[in-house]
Parts: sequence; C-alpha cells; structure tokens
Amino acid sequence: MNIIIKPIISEKMSKIGEKIGRYGFVVNQDANKLQIKAAIEKTYGVSVADVNTINMPGKVRSRYTRAGMQVGVANRCKKAIVTLKAGDTIDFYSNL
Repeated sequence: MNIIIKPIISEKMSKIGEKIGRYGFVVNQDANKLQIKAAIEKTYGVSVADVNTINMPGKVRSRYTRAGMQVGVANRCKKAIVTLKAGDTIDFYSNL
C-alpha cells in the first residue's frame, strides 16, 4: 500500500514549514498516524514529532452549460500535517 500520495506545496504550507517545521501531505485514505509517521521517516530521512490527519470530504461542484446545469463531486482525500523535530527540514525542490 502506497502511504504518501503527494506533498502539499502551497504558499501557506511553505510559510508554516519554514517557521515551525510542519509539512503537509496527501495520504492514502486507509493509512493511520503510525503508518504515516513511518513512511515519512523512511522516505525523507527525518524524525517526526507529531502527525495530525484531516479527512477532506468531496466538494459538490456545479456549472451552467447549454445542456443545463451539470453537477458533480470532486474527489475526497485525506491530508496529514506532519511536525518534525527541531533541526529537521524537508526540501521538496532539491530534485527538480
């Protein structure tokens, strides 16, 4: 099972990462906090202090077209906000 799907790279997460060492990831729906912690430590070679998870429900999206109103649902996801121990950092841009 692939635990980490992708990192969340946004202005808000970049600021939080620089200030207090928190990083965001989109993770597998079935993963628990212990599995997420182990996957982050193994993948990035850092020590994790804390893991917070958020289940994001799918948003209802609608738009008006010539055929009428189209309604759909965006995919749901699970996010993990990982706090690293002091002195550890993750550089997402190193292998670009």
